Amino acid sequence: MIREISERKDFYLKMFSIALPVVAQSLLNNSLSFVDTLMIGQLGESSIAAVALANQMFFLISLLFFGVTSGSAIFLSQYWGARNETNIQKVLGISLFIAGVGALFFALASFFFPRRIMVIFTTEESVVQIGISYLKIVAISYLFSAFSQIMATALRVIGKAKIPLQVALVSLSLNAIGNYLLIFGIGPFPQWGVAGAALATAVSRLVEMLALLYIVYRRHPVIAIRSRQAFIWNKKFILHILPTSLPVILNEFFWALGMTTYKIAYSRMGIEAIAAINVAESIGNLFFVAMMGVSNATLIMIGVKIGEKQIPLARLYAKRFITTAFFVGVVMGLFEAFFAPVFAQFFNIRAEVRQLAIYCLYINAALLPIKSLNMVIIVGILRSGGDTRYSMFAEMFGVWAVGVPLAFFGALVLKLNIYQLYLLLGMEEVSKLILGMYRIKKGTWVNDLTELH
Repeated sequence: MIREISERKDFYLKMFSIALPVVAQSLLNNSLSFVDTLMIGQLGESSIAAVALANQMFFLISLLFFGVTSGSAIFLSQYWGARNETNIQKVLGISLFIAGVGALFFALASFFFPRRIMVIFTTEESVVQIGISYLKIVAISYLFSAFSQIMATALRVIGKAKIPLQVALVSLSLNAIGNYLLIFGIGPFPQWGVAGAALATAVSRLVEMLALLYIVYRRHPVIAIRSRQAFIWNKKFILHILPTSLPVILNEFFWALGMTTYKIAYSRMGIEAIAAINVAESIGNLFFVAMMGVSNATLIMIGVKIGEKQIPLARLYAKRFITTAFFVGVVMGLFEAFFAPVFAQFFNIRAEVRQLAIYCLYINAALLPIKSLNMVIIVGILRSGGDTRYSMFAEMFGVWAVGVPLAFFGALVLKLNIYQLYLLLGMEEVSKLILGMYRIKKGTWVNDLTELH
């Protein structure tokens, strides 16, 4: 009994050591998004809608980054458990290559074709013009984010989760200050509006990338790429990595594309609907960060145990994380429901738009326990065991077979208002939960990926 209590204590201490810095960093990111929306909201509903739609490009690329980092974390955690430093370097090399190429593509598209991107979402010329000014400047930041997110993930895997948090604190503070100065033209700074917000974002992400690279190369050589060998992968290694990591990348990219498709459905309902959803999401994301922390801890801790060949303990960890996820989702949902009217009052929007946003927040709060379970099961447990093809199937079925058809059916056929449509889209989460729990109970999700076959 004493041994069991000690082991359970070690589990939760390790979980908190990984989860809390991730939660804090995510909270910083989402708080900045909230403040960004708040500042830009002072410029009017057209500016809110323009930045929300323009940022769909970063949303897509950030989910590609998340797919790459999640895929790399599967192997990094198992190789770290097996203490295989050579393959850690190679995994980092292939991750940086894929993320860098993706970032370059999206940066070039945003810089050279901003109008074509904006008119996908809206035909309102005032919104399109504002979005163009934002996209052309913020495009360069995609490249900086690619390197930062790969390095941050590697640091978390080796137990240095506080470092990305500390760097993010500096970077995001710089971003917030830059927004204030450049959006409103404080003191000697020009009043650039949303273009000023874009420039502040680009500069802060450059600072974040340089700081992480400096720290990694000075203090943590195990994840500091110093040789071209990290970028030389033989056929056997690629065929070992890609079947597991590629479904994760595709999963995140097509999930993000699905969420962007939702935005297209919302945009057919008018500027008020887009503004209400953007306000609701900027607030709701503040309460989702706890799930991101728990899912990161799930992926890393179970992956390390599999790498250490402790399979029964990995399965026990999975059960504990499911229980933890449900509890965290309930608590965060209650907080969101309570604070929804308070946060919504901060935005300079009309009363009817504010009320729509509040209704959306209530619905999101009710769905948080299910969303939390899905995050831990699909992003944490299934991926940590290398069961990435099934996790991709569960995610894609929920989004594309359930969510996207319901989004357009509800918006164009049923003519629902925005919060009614938001409630209908909760069926996406329900379908994913059913598929995820089925896989966990079946028990076929554990795969040791440390051996090349």
